[in-house]
Amino acid sequence: MSDADPLARLRLAAMRRSYELGGLAESDLADTWLGQLRVWLADAAQHGIPEPNAMILATAGEECAPAARTVLLKGLDERGLVFHTNYESRKARQLAANPRAGAVFPWYSLQRQVHVEGHVERIAEADSESYWASRPRGSQLGSAASPQSRVIGSRSELEAAVSALEVRHAGRPIPRPPQWGGLLLVPRAVEFWQGRADRLHDRLRYRLDDGSWKVERLAP
Repeated sequence: MSDADPLARLRLAAMRRSYELGGLAESDLADTWLGQLRVWLADAAQHGIPEPNAMILATAGEECAPAARTVLLKGLDERGLVFHTNYESRKARQLAANPRAGAVFPWYSLQRQVHVEGHVERIAEADSESYWASRPRGSQLGSAASPQSRVIGSRSELEAAVSALEVRHAGRPIPRPPQWGGLLLVPRAVEFWQGRADRLHDRLRYRLDDGSWKVERLAP
């Protein structure tokens, strides 16, 4: 590496740490993936992890080219995990072509990860409306004005669209655009990963098998 390379002195190959905060045994698990995810989400929040509901969402469209980005979990129940987006965004277009996705919660400071795999479907319109109404006005304006994932000429172009929308709806609620709403990731597998020393990590997975969930341990 050149001395001009800011990574030259970081020695990437030597970067490592030992994971020793704890372990994960089968007896530690909740009865369901949902119960266990709620426990770990609460732990992440209580430990002050910034945006503990942030998850990396991976998709692949009809050309099978993978893409990943961070989204925020905004709903969680026995059906699955809810996030919201513009239905014309890249992720939504990929999911329309191939409605399967993976998600990762990367709680590094707790030496934990959760991996979720399953299919994706739209939530009910009424549920999208309810969440939209709960959002800050600024977030509504940004979402309604932005042609998400499309090429735009400049930031000033985007800011002008937001300003025009604000003027148009001055003193009135911002309506939810028809192309914006929620998506539900319905799990078929949910893995809970706990870092351990010497890379002998604990990996316990709930997997849907012929209509019922089973728990299995995976090699690290």
